[in-house]
Amino acid sequence: MSPEDVRAHAPGALAELLVDAVDGGASVGFLAPLERSDAAAWWSGVAEDVAAGVRDVWAAPGPDGVPSGVVTLVRTGTANGRHRGEIARLLVHRSARGRGLGRTLLATAEAHAAATGLTLLVLDTQTDSPAERLYRAAGWTPAGTIPDFAADPVGTLRPTTLYYKRL
Repeated sequence: MSPEDVRAHAPGALAELLVDAVDGGASVGFLAPLERSDAAAWWSGVAEDVAAGVRDVWAAPGPDGVPSGVVTLVRTGTANGRHRGEIARLLVHRSARGRGLGRTLLATAEAHAAATGLTLLVLDTQTDSPAERLYRAAGWTPAGTIPDFAADPVGTLRPTTLYYKRL
């Protein structure tokens, strides 16, 4: 997605994806209840990251053409880390799950990362979350688990598992 596309969808479909994820219990950096305006503001910041060339965004449209899933790839800005990136905010609306959308979005981000010279990707996810099955099936390697790393949407501290994938 271009910065303009992200800005255009920020107050609508992208905000809805983020709110739905938090409402569904996903630990994606926000506490419940997440206000739609706060979600839209976060996506507006993402649009600036895209414009600056530090983040890429891909969206998968649903049957109505509105994004039903999204993934972002954040590039490392340090000189010694230009070979790696982070998969961040892989979100699929609960109404669109089970159709392979998450796997397709992840594969798209991975392919783009490899095509643009990245050789290593990292991500983190709540331990024992449904997302872990996706990452393991897609060939990601668990690097370790950190207890009490992040609060889930209701504020309970949960462990997080770090993953990596060599491209």
